Amino acid sequence: MSEHPTSLVSDQAAMRVALDEALAATAHGDVPVGAVALARGEVVSRAHNERELRGDPTAHAELLALRAAAEALGTWRLGEVTVVVTLEPCPMCAGALVAARVGRLVFGAPDPRAGACGSLYNLCGDPRLNHELRVTGGVLEDDAAKLVREFFSVRRGGA
Repeated sequence: MSEHPTSLVSDQAAMRVALDEALAATAHGDVPVGAVALARGEVVSRAHNERELRGDPTAHAELLALRAAAEALGTWRLGEVTVVVTLEPCPMCAGALVAARVGRLVFGAPDPRAGACGSLYNLCGDPRLNHELRVTGGVLEDDAAKLVREFFSVRRGGA
């Protein structure tokens, strides 16, 4: 189930845009995570991690993409939006996806240490919360995981 039937942009094509965004994060020393928001099959926002760049602990790719999508669409209720992100969202970002009432999440690599959309927690599918969203994981997973692995390998002094 890698394609959403009503989407004009495939999950893979959107993930490639998110992967390009992730690469941009490394230019300023941020962990390579990229995100795009789609509405009506079109990219309405794109972002990458900017925590180091902004000195802001909340400047995760998903939050930046959500803010820009809300501004572009003129509403914080993003029920028709699909967010595509290279790495499984953390609890903060998963909570924001729920709070924004995002319709669908697509992610690349799972995050067993901090993933809150199925790996460590499952905030996006918790029926106790006021909103649940559809989640598709593993889209271009190897490419997404490789970016993060290489980033931390270099940071640790690896090749």
